Amino acid sequence: MINETLGIIGGTGWLGGAIAKALLEQALVPVGNLVISNRSGSHPLAQQGVCLVTDNQVLVERCDVVIVAVRPEHFASLNIDARGKTIVSLMAGITAQAIAAQTSASAVVRAMPNAAVEIRQSFTPWFCWGEVDAATRNLVRLLFESVGTAAEVLEEDFIDYLSALSGTGPAFPALLMTALTNQAVAAGLPADIAQLAAKNVVVNSSQLLENHDALQMIEALVAYRGVTAAALQSMIDSRFEERIGQALQAGAAVARKGLHA
Repeated sequence: MINETLGIIGGTGWLGGAIAKALLEQALVPVGNLVISNRSGSHPLAQQGVCLVTDNQVLVERCDVVIVAVRPEHFASLNIDARGKTIVSLMAGITAQAIAAQTSASAVVRAMPNAAVEIRQSFTPWFCWGEVDAATRNLVRLLFESVGTAAEVLEEDFIDYLSALSGTGPAFPALLMTALTNQAVAAGLPADIAQLAAKNVVVNSSQLLENHDALQMIEALVAYRGVTAAALQSMIDSRFEERIGQALQAGAAVARKGLHA
């Protein structure tokens, strides 16, 4: 149970809203301890007893911990004084130091959930800057475990790298599924069959990895020297892993550059 008063700026957006709903449905925070803000001043969450405000500064003043769930480009115009408060930022590419400098927050937690918050399967890494006590760390852990799994990292740069890895959510699987579908269609398969086959590989068959070691599975399939081995070896020979590394570094570079470079 989270006993602190929690505020979510952008709490009716897809990310902030998903977190708010998860907290309420799992009874992790008393409904009276949750404050959310949006510009319209109306949202179905208000009917559940959540305090809804239109003024972000009012939210800050009412809360112990403030979650900022807005797009990074909107942060510059977010004029709040969070002196003495802890801010939990869900924004990519804006450093903890920049957040503290603009808001006067005493402590900042940077976190990077992904779109799987919608089904409560996000992996959320988080990093603490400033004096973050044990109670606040526990709050952060409960907060992100309500929408999946979470882990604290000890270097802020890891958040930027993970923005390009786990923060991308379903982007890489979606790209793989699209490529498999398109290549099957190019090979002459009907589009509906191609889509079913690709979806089975990406969505269904990958669930085996929940209880199997990925590297051991690859090694076993390559050793079998069958159809799968030939396909895997072709991808390995074409420097598949190196290309993935380049993609991750490209995304991380954007996160590190941020919006204040």
